[in-house]
Amino acid sequence: MLGWLTVACWTRKLPEPEFDKSKNATKAVSGSQRALWRDSVFIKACKCQPVSYTPVWLMRQAGRFMPEYRHIRAKVGFLELCKSPDLAAEVTVMAQEKLGVDAAIIFADILLPLEAMGVGLEYAKGDGPVIFNPVHLPADVARLAHVEIEDSLGFVLKAITIARSQLNARIPLIGFAGAPFTLASYLIEGGSARHFDKTKSLMYTNPECWHALMERLVDVTTRYLNAQIAAGVQAIQLFDSWVGCLAQEDYKEFVLPYTKQVITTLNQGVPVIHFGTPTAHLLELMRQAGGDVIGLDWRCNLDEAWRRVGYDVAVQGNLDPVVLLAEPAVIKKQAARVLQQAQGRPGHIFNLGHGVLPNTPFDHVRFLVESVHELGGQSSDA
Repeated sequence: MLGWLTVACWTRKLPEPEFDKSKNATKAVSGSQRALWRDSVFIKACKCQPVSYTPVWLMRQAGRFMPEYRHIRAKVGFLELCKSPDLAAEVTVMAQEKLGVDAAIIFADILLPLEAMGVGLEYAKGDGPVIFNPVHLPADVARLAHVEIEDSLGFVLKAITIARSQLNARIPLIGFAGAPFTLASYLIEGGSARHFDKTKSLMYTNPECWHALMERLVDVTTRYLNAQIAAGVQAIQLFDSWVGCLAQEDYKEFVLPYTKQVITTLNQGVPVIHFGTPTAHLLELMRQAGGDVIGLDWRCNLDEAWRRVGYDVAVQGNLDPVVLLAEPAVIKKQAARVLQQAQGRPGHIFNLGHGVLPNTPFDHVRFLVESVHELGGQSSDA
């Protein structure tokens, strides 16, 4: 049982988005519906406000560990699922309801904007994403197509409107995108990478090309996220999944200005979660780049990380996903450890340090959610 410590940590007031599913845009809705979003434990935690229990959601909470998801994937490919608004909304809502988490995240993929830029994208079985036309030269940047969000990524926006209409009104919906550095690394490497030697080489040997690429990615990412906000999401997560490969000075020069530009250019109205891995050495710089919530991976202690980024910002995390392969008693013990490090301080959103692994037993995931709600249920009387 955790006590709670009231710490004022919200420095700007976020107006609530007003959603009209019929027009794929924001519009006046009833005050009661806005109140449901505003008073959800997830949104309040994003604002570092006291909550009645610790909210929890999980990255990749709609995935292969769910029998229902595997059944759907047996019929359609991954990209086909992403591009089918009804199915994408179905798995989004299904995951939230089956797991009992406190937020849903729209089912999509961070590389969809890159496909729209004309580089060619395929998910090879067992090998992950493959970019057919990688970026190595200024001419490669110049040939990247301008993305009209409604035309090229409208299926994501439609999935958002459908999911928002089907979710319990009390459950916020999270939108997301890849951060400019992570998108750039996929474009340059041609897919996943281990050492990011091509990415770093371009940064060091052709900085003009690097900056031109990042400017293009800032533009498409900002417009894409703003379109998701207009379509009805209540929060945004910016995934910088690969940025931990950089040294601090490189992050300052080649990444921070662009990530900051994305975050500060988003339409005001929803909290922004800024997540990266492995980023223990970059936390203060990520805080400078922005975000209402800093996502933490499992490689750092949550209490120390929160102290470093400051208690005037919320944090999200940070259980090791592999813990979910252990027995329930171990899962509960490790969840309790994370919650204890949070000390009941307002502004903690429980999550994994990365996505749910495909071979995770579904019952273990559900048990984690129930355990967090039980163990984190005494954080305040609010």
